[in-house]
Amino acid sequence: MGTGSSSYRPKAIYLDIDGRIQKVVFSKYCNSSDIMDLFCIATGLPRNTTISLLTTDDAMVSIDPTMPANSERTPYKVRPVAIKQLSEKEELIQNVLTQVAEQFSRAFKINELKAEVANHLAVLEKRVELEGLKVVEIEKCKSDIKKMREELAARSNRTSCPCKYSFLDNNKKLTPRRDVPSYPKYLLSPETIDALRKPTFDVWLWEPNEMLSCLEHMYHDLGLVRDFSINPITLKRWLLCVHDNYRNNPFHNFRHCFCVAQMMYSMIWFCGLQEKFSQMDILVLMTAAICHDLDHPGYNNTYQINARTELAVRYNDISPLENHHCAVAFQILNQPECNIFSNVSPEGFKQIRQLKMILIKCCDISNEVRPMEVAEPWVDCLLEEYFMQSDREKSEGLPVAPFMDRDKVTKATAQIGFIKFVLIPMFETVTKLFPVVEELMLQPLWESRDRYEELKQMDDAVREQKAESLTSGSATSREKSRDLGKQSEAVQRPENSDTEKLLTVCDAMTFVMLPEHF
Repeated sequence: MGTGSSSYRPKAIYLDIDGRIQKVVFSKYCNSSDIMDLFCIATGLPRNTTISLLTTDDAMVSIDPTMPANSERTPYKVRPVAIKQLSEKEELIQNVLTQVAEQFSRAFKINELKAEVANHLAVLEKRVELEGLKVVEIEKCKSDIKKMREELAARSNRTSCPCKYSFLDNNKKLTPRRDVPSYPKYLLSPETIDALRKPTFDVWLWEPNEMLSCLEHMYHDLGLVRDFSINPITLKRWLLCVHDNYRNNPFHNFRHCFCVAQMMYSMIWFCGLQEKFSQMDILVLMTAAICHDLDHPGYNNTYQINARTELAVRYNDISPLENHHCAVAFQILNQPECNIFSNVSPEGFKQIRQLKMILIKCCDISNEVRPMEVAEPWVDCLLEEYFMQSDREKSEGLPVAPFMDRDKVTKATAQIGFIKFVLIPMFETVTKLFPVVEELMLQPLWESRDRYEELKQMDDAVREQKAESLTSGSATSREKSRDLGKQSEAVQRPENSDTEKLLTVCDAMTFVMLPEHF
C-alpha cells in the first residue's frame, strides 16, 4: 500500500566544520557519490574532493545512504583525502547538482521555520487566553464605570430602608459586574498565610478586595480548585458576586462572612478535618460558610414574621432568612459564569445542599474565641443591629425582645448568658470530637465569660451606689422642704449638692472601670 514510502523521512547528518555544526539532509535515493558531493559543498571543498568522515572517537564512517545518523552533540569530522580531476561536462553537471542541493536545503529550512513560527503563535495565543483577554477587559472597564456608579447608588438607597426592599427584584444583583473581576490579586506574605490558618487572625485589618483575595487563596490552599477543576476566573466572579450580595449592615455584612469563612478555614487546619472528611465535605463547609448570611436585611426572623414581610410570606413563616440565604446562594451558582460547581457530578451537587450545620454554626458565632481586641467590636456591631431592630419594632407597635431593647440590655448581660448557655456547651461538644479545640477555643470562652461577669459586678455596684445616693438625696430634700417656711429667703442653695457630687463621681467611675471598647 506504499506505507513505507509515505512515512519515509530524509536522513540528516551533522558535520563539524572548524567548530561550526553544519546539517546536511539527503534522501535514500542518493548514491555515495551524491552524498560525498553534498558533504564537500557543506564544508566548502571542491566537489571532486575525496573525503572521509570520522566519529568523535576517530572511527571512520562509510559514506552511503545507509550510514548511521548522528546528532548535533555527536557530529562527524570531515577529513579531505584527495582531489580528483573532472571533465568540463562533469563539472557543469556538478554545478547544477550543487544548485539543486542548495534549493532543497532552503526548502527544508523554510519548513522548519514555519513550524517554529506556528509553535510560537500557539504559545502566544495560550498566553493571551490565560491572561483573561486583558486588553478587551480594559475597554469593558471603561464602559462599565457609569453602570457601577449607578449600581452603588442603588445599593445605598436599598440599605437605607432594608425592610421595604423587594426581595423578588434581585436578578440584576446576581449578574457579575463584568466578565473578569477587577479586584487585584494580592500576593500574600508567608506571615499572612500562616496567620490566616489561626483563630487569632485579626479580621478588622483588611479591605474588601484583600478579603476577596484571602478567600480565593483558601480555595487554592485547600486543593479545592485543583480537585474540582474550578476555573480560577469563575472563582473570582463568584466571590465578587457573593460580595455584592451582602448588605451594608452593622453586623451581618461581608466582613462577617469573611470572619466566619476564616474561622472555618482555621478549624479545617488545626482540627485536621481534611484527614477526617472528604474533599467534597470541605468544599461544602467552605462554600456554606461564605454564603450563610447572603442578602441578610439586618432584621431577624422574629421581625420578618411579626411584620409580615415578603420573606415571611414567601416561606410561610418557616425560617424565612435561612431559606432566603440558601436561595440567593443557588441563584448565584445558577449563573454559568459564577458556577464553581460546574464540574461537580450530580451526586456531588446533591451533597452540597446538605450543610454541616454544627461546624458552620460554631464558626458563625465564634467571635468570642478570638482575642478581645478582635471580638469586642463585633459585640458593639451586633448590639447596634439589635437596637436598630428594636427601635423599629417599637415604632411599628411590634413585640420587642428584651435582649434587643437598648433600655434593658447591657453588653455584659447580653454576653454572659450567650457565652454560658450557648457557646460553651456547643464548643464542649466539638471538643469531644477534636480535643485541640479546648485550648484554642474553649479557654478563650472561659476567659471571656469571667471578664464579662466582672464587668457585670462593677455595673451592679455602680447602679446600687446611684440608687442609694438618689434615696438619700430625696430624704434630705423632704427635710429641707419642711424647714423651708421657717428659714429666711436670704438662705441660698449650694452650687453643688452632695447628691450631685456623688452622681458625678459615679458617672466618672463608670467610664474608668469599664473596658475601653465599651
